[in-house]
Amino acid sequence: ATNFGRFLDLLGPKGHNVKLAGMCDQGEETAFRRAIEEGGIGSGLDRASMESLGFFVCVSDLEDELFRALGPDRFVDLIAAQGQLKKFRNFQNQPAHRHKTHHRQLWDWLGTHKLPYAWLMVAALPSNAVPPPLRGVLAQI
Repeated sequence: ATNFGRFLDLLGPKGHNVKLAGMCDQGEETAFRRAIEEGGIGSGLDRASMESLGFFVCVSDLEDELFRALGPDRFVDLIAAQGQLKKFRNFQNQPAHRHKTHHRQLWDWLGTHKLPYAWLMVAALPSNAVPPPLRGVLAQI
């Protein structure tokens, strides 16, 4: 997110003038919007106008969008399919995680396993469950 403006300058209207699309985490929305405006792609943007230009905001981030689209049961199925269900159960039973809700335990597990699970989550999504920001970006390319 911190280099987004630099890429917009290089690839956007001030540079190679390539049609661009992208998405950001909710926490980066203000910086993302500012970079789009400073890059000459739009002005006075709100979320809807950013989307009309091909830029989407994930609530709260892409992993959360994917996790909610899959649901906790399907995510546990992914853990099991990777042969890591026993490790996850051990993780759940650690004192730091025992008191947490099942949802929070899964979210914390994902936080330490983002890279191996990201593509698995996308691959497991039914086509009618693709999160709106991802669907929006894919429609632009």
